[in-house]
Amino acid sequence: MSLISTISVWIIPIIVMSILLTAVVKKLPSYELFVEGGKEGISMAVSLLPYLLGMIVSITIFRSSGAMDALIDGFQPILRLIGIPSEIVPLSFTRPLSGTAALAITADLIKVYGPDSFIGRLASTMQGSTDTTFYIITVYFGAVGIKKMGDALKVGLIADFVGIITSIIIVSMVFSN
Repeated sequence: MSLISTISVWIIPIIVMSILLTAVVKKLPSYELFVEGGKEGISMAVSLLPYLLGMIVSITIFRSSGAMDALIDGFQPILRLIGIPSEIVPLSFTRPLSGTAALAITADLIKVYGPDSFIGRLASTMQGSTDTTFYIITVYFGAVGIKKMGDALKVGLIADFVGIITSIIIVSMVFSN
């Protein structure tokens, strides 16, 4: 067994044992604290449900209505002029909305074009350079009860846009034919 495999097998049990040993040394009631944390986790999950449900419904309506396809179709002629493959456009629009959908698009692009193709490399780089902004804002702001998220949303979407543009530039520079 390699060193990395050994570490990956033992890291979680070592962390759990370290936490338990720290609790014993500090004479803390570890089981009671664990149960209390579990209660807080359940109440937080219940309080997040309306935010998550609203986000999921909004994303589903956006995709099912054809609005996302119309938006993508509108950008394709411009992207062709500057040399960006139109196959990557759905990923760039989906990534800020849904990590699972973006991962499915990335996997499909890699399956169709191959991992070493320009599109495969661009999709992989874009997947790692951006984040699920709407999900993050919904979960984290909902968890602490923040209702006004406009500025954070703008900054998050700008960061996603910069990640997308930077991905295109870097992959074009490093992997272009």
